Amino acid sequence: MTDTREFTDAHGIAIVYDVHPAAGTARGVVQLLHGVGEHAGRYPALIGALTAAGFIVYADDHRGHGRTGIRQHGGPARLGRLGKGGLRATEDAIWQLTGIIREDHPDLPLVLLGHSWGSFLAQMLVNDHPEAWDAVILSGSALRTPRMMNPAPLNARWAATEATGFEWLSRDPEVWRAFGDDPLTTAVPLLKLFGPIEAAKLYGRPARNLGRDIPMLLLVGRDDPVGGPRSVHLLAQDYRTRSGFSDVTTLVYPDARHEIFNELQQDEVRADLLSWLDRRIPSRD
Repeated sequence: MTDTREFTDAHGIAIVYDVHPAAGTARGVVQLLHGVGEHAGRYPALIGALTAAGFIVYADDHRGHGRTGIRQHGGPARLGRLGKGGLRATEDAIWQLTGIIREDHPDLPLVLLGHSWGSFLAQMLVNDHPEAWDAVILSGSALRTPRMMNPAPLNARWAATEATGFEWLSRDPEVWRAFGDDPLTTAVPLLKLFGPIEAAKLYGRPARNLGRDIPMLLLVGRDDPVGGPRSVHLLAQDYRTRSGFSDVTTLVYPDARHEIFNELQQDEVRADLLSWLDRRIPSRD
């Protein structure tokens, strides 16, 4: 029942997105932001859990990525490259989709859920538009400072002769194979895809005194090489002390790597996420 749609951003790029309807009476909407080098189609189990719990899910393939990127670049060779306007245009396009969601569902709470690069974009959106969100969930995130975001090769800890290069994503070898075989993904590192000037625009901290107390959930694997628990705990502290959020929860998953929604304990992760949402956005059934 997924409905695939598109809109055109300010630079003329067609952004492809999916709308996944809720099972039963909808209690809220989740806007899902994927990570760099991937696409929204890599989250079926998470989306299925959210829709079964009564959430409508909107998930786009960001500029340069997935189906959007294939159309934007005329093929897969330049997947992951953002194109004209760079990171700011990417954030603006996501915000444009937020406006579409609000037009479609003006009376439903809106949850922003970002993974990895998507979580950095989510942090930027919360700084710029705090009034838009009723809850925020960040996974595989980090405090966006040079010391707290790992610039080294992300698979360095698992480097070996037989390594696929994808071991940093999850402990599940099937996840490595699926990522490598997916025609809509790219393993080119972020710094090479974006270039140093655009990549530096990712740096920033939670804004001071946002004027809105947004519930926030931070999910991270203990062995996540992107930021890891220390970086995420510092991010949570910033949201409490700088932004003024009173409801900030951090969950750290032992042995888990970067993609906790594709990890061996992914059932536990989804259950924790839904339990957190239940206490903040109750069911309407």
